[in-house]
Amino acid sequence: MARTLSQFTITPDGQGDYTLSFEDDDGETIDFTASFEQLDLIVEAIEELLDTDEEDALAVDEDEVAEE
Repeated sequence: MARTLSQFTITPDGQGDYTLSFEDDDGETIDFTASFEQLDLIVEAIEELLDTDEEDALAVDEDEVAEE
């Protein structure tokens, strides 16, 4: 089962990489090291997913239109 994200931090290591720390509701933390390029890909993937979800949320439901 997936854990619930409680908080996260992204900290530069001063050598071009970043440490991503994810904490769950139980206080457990897991750290990852990522490059700038990897973070950029993560950002792009999140933006694409949120844009898709936004389009779905704003889409006109044909059943609702027919009922009006």
